[in-house]
Order: sequence, then C-alpha cells, then structure tokens
Amino acid sequence: MNVTSVRPQWQQELAQSFTDPQQLAQHLNLPSQWVEQHQAARRLFPLRVTRHFANLMQRGNTQDPLLMQVMPHADEFIERDGFIADPLAELNAGQYGVLHKYKSRVLVILRGGCAINCRYCFRRHFPYADHHFGPAELEQLIELIQNDANINEVILSGGDPLMATDKQLDQLLTRLEQLPQLKRIRIHSRLPVVLPSRLTQELAHRLAASPLQAILVLHINHPQEISPALKQGLALWADAGITLLNQSVLLAQINADADVLTELCEALFAARVLPYYLHQLDQVAGASHFAVSDEVARALLHQLQVNLPGFLVPKLVREIAGEPSKTPL
Repeated sequence: MNVTSVRPQWQQELAQSFTDPQQLAQHLNLPSQWVEQHQAARRLFPLRVTRHFANLMQRGNTQDPLLMQVMPHADEFIERDGFIADPLAELNAGQYGVLHKYKSRVLVILRGGCAINCRYCFRRHFPYADHHFGPAELEQLIELIQNDANINEVILSGGDPLMATDKQLDQLLTRLEQLPQLKRIRIHSRLPVVLPSRLTQELAHRLAASPLQAILVLHINHPQEISPALKQGLALWADAGITLLNQSVLLAQINADADVLTELCEALFAARVLPYYLHQLDQVAGASHFAVSDEVARALLHQLQVNLPGFLVPKLVREIAGEPSKTPL
C-alpha cells in the first residue's frame, strides 16, 4: 500500500463528524421530539460537530453546555435590533482573503471550513466562497506586507486555519519566513479542542523551527471542553516552545457564571494555556439568545479578579467594527 495516500488521523476523524441533528441526538440519547422542535434552525446554519466533541457531552441532557453551542435551536429565528449578518463590517474591510484591520497585524482567512459550527459564530453568514485564499492571493499578501513596514505579524484565521494540511502550512510558512520584517505567526483555531489529533508533532516541530515566533490561540468556552487528549496534545506543543493562549466568548446559559469561568481559567493554566480574552458576544444575526449584558459581564470579571491571581484573569473586551483594537469593558 502506498502510505502517502493514507489520510492523517485528524482528517479521518473529521470525515466522521455529525451533520444531522437526529443522528447527534440518537448518539446522545436525546428526545427526538426535542430535536424536531428546533431542527428547522439548521436551515439558517448547518450542524457540524466532531464525534470527539460530542463524546464530551453529557448524554440525555438537552442543557449540556457543549451541546447548546452546536445544536440548532428555534431561538435562532429571533430577530433583535442590532444583530446583523456582518457585525464587524468585515465584508468592506478585506480583499483576496485578507483583513487588514489593525496597524501591525494582517489577518488571513486561510480556510473557510471548520470542524465545528458554533451557533454564535460571528462569521456564520460570511461568504467564504468569495474569499478563497490560494497561490494568487498569497502573492498579493506578500506584496501587501512588503509595502507596509508596520506589519510584523500574520494571523491565520478562518473558518479554521488548521483545516489546512501540515504541508500547506509549511509552504505558507516558507514564504512568510522570507519577509524579514515579520516577527510572529499567530494561529487562531478551535480545531484542537474538537479534534485533538490535529495537534501533530510534525506541525509543532515545523513551527518550533521557524524564525517566526509561533502562537496558538485556542477557543475554549467551558472547562468540559478540556479533554485528556487535548491536554496531551497541548503539552507536546508547549514543549516545542509554542506560546498557548485562549479566548472565550461569554455565552448565556453556558459560561456566564463566575464559578464556571474560574474553573475554566484554572483548567486552562493546568493545560499550559494562558487565558487571554473573554469576548462579549459579537452581535451576529441568529445568536441574540446567547447575549449577556455588559453589567453582568463586568460583575463576572470582578468576581474573577477576586477568585483568581491576576495572570489568570482574561481581558474582558468587545470588538467594534472600524476600531483599531479590541475595546476593553
């Protein structure tokens, strides 16, 4: 057998993801009538969740905090003032798969696909098909960086940039490493959380060998998401010298609780990840039922400051379209 034709483990697991609400419900012993009540919302945004992430959910519990992040819900049909399809005005801010919103950083929408569709995703309406990033777009990115001496960091986003293969990421790194002004490569990804096998040793070693300082920014909202397999993969990457950070989204009924957030921050640090941002929800259409008021958010932050040492307290921020940085609350 030609071993080069064998897909990596993470891609094999990805192919087995749940995309049908009833199949996920059956796997979790959830009432089929409950799914029927809500599954029309899959027309607004498809269901996608890996089996690994599903196996972290509590069977029979329709209020499981991981399930509520991914299962279509009738509340997505609620229309609320201020909740729009493009809350960060990204459609007017980018070209050829690149968003240059911040002075020193350029963000690349490297891949449109994700291994999981989070119902609160601020890009749930984003037209990824119109923002393909291929060889021609890479050349335009290189030209943009060369013509702007302020840019010293490239952020890989999506979708999820780790949907790209190790080979594809290696080729991108090789080109970026030729630009002496660059200092850092930052990867924003939820893939390791829902598919820990994506944290390959090969990619860790490639990033460690790069002259660019590598940072992996994870997206973990609840301590239940930090599995033994994830901790094992993160240890491998931490040992390779890769900086590990986390950003969470504040979500009603999921993590808008001081005890849950405290446990999350402690669990992150035990997994060698530093809490970085706690985001107020981006006001995307279909996600208003996840919203938490600024008053509640500030009260939660205050309690975290009481419960935790300062280095474990994430920054509470909101992203506002057109602003040159995140806005602290």
